[in-house]
Amino acid sequence: MTASDDLAREVIARLRFDEAGLIPAIAQAHETREVLMLAWMNADAVRETLATGRVCYWSRSRGRLWRKGESSGHTQRLVEMRFDCDSDALLLLVDQTGPACHTNRPACFFHAVQGGEIRVIAEPVA
Repeated sequence: MTASDDLAREVIARLRFDEAGLIPAIAQAHETREVLMLAWMNADAVRETLATGRVCYWSRSRGRLWRKGESSGHTQRLVEMRFDCDSDALLLLVDQTGPACHTNRPACFFHAVQGGEIRVIAEPVA
């Protein structure tokens, strides 16, 4: 998916970024609907993602744009971008290449509270 500059400007104008200029972005596998991860985007990350079709986030720890997979090769291709009723959260439907989590697991949500205890429900990909 790639978008025109006009469309990107329209989307960014409708979004409600927080006081730091960020908006939470949930990445979900397009095919399976599995929630893969939560990250943050600023206006530049939204613009780049819409322009290129490759998901780009804002890294709060690095203080810079972070293109998913730039070091691991585990990229996300944007299929569809959605925003919620308050325009303060994004849902990115993506085609994920490789594991989504930096722990080398398929998704970041691998801790589950089940049966009165915390369990790890996904192991790293070999």
